Amino acid sequence: MKHPLLILLLALSAIFASCSNSSEQTENSTLATIMSRKSVRSYTEQKLTDAQIETLLKAAMAAPSGINIQPWRFIVVTDQSTKEALQSDGPQRMYSQCAALFVICGETDFINRNGDKVPNGNWTADCAAATENLLLAAESIGLGAVWTACYPYENRMNKAIEVLGIPEGVTPYCLVPVGYPAGDEQPKDKWKPENIHYNRW
Repeated sequence: MKHPLLILLLALSAIFASCSNSSEQTENSTLATIMSRKSVRSYTEQKLTDAQIETLLKAAMAAPSGINIQPWRFIVVTDQSTKEALQSDGPQRMYSQCAALFVICGETDFINRNGDKVPNGNWTADCAAATENLLLAAESIGLGAVWTACYPYENRMNKAIEVLGIPEGVTPYCLVPVGYPAGDEQPKDKWKPENIHYNRW
């Protein structure tokens, strides 16, 4: 039979370990940002600073990239008339209201080691990673943002290409309006253990 004092010490140790793990999760700023990210579609009139815009772009460019091609290209739209020209009904309705509209594009070809121009099958994945980094960075500095699709919808892509003068070989992937949140949007709980499989389906 175990000594009562030993049992008490073991129980306290378990409690402290549990509290420590919980505290680590609470204090992990990266996890906190990921869990608090939400889609923000309404913004105040407050502008973004050049430093904030550069911070978001640096975060986007820190994303992983297949064989480090880094096919992403960015257009930052702050001109009001240009934002309005890109706006339409549906997901694009908030473009004119945001402080800055980030257009994430991708070069669809690259030059391989032999000097040949070949298709880059990873460009959409790379641009997606860059977009998620930008969204998380916006959340982390108190801004609101939302991912609006462009590729592969021809009407949306054609509008962006025409309005922004995007050259051949570069495809607009998505548009992300960013600004100071005007509402009180909350993150959605997307945790679904039933979607998880271990070792095999």
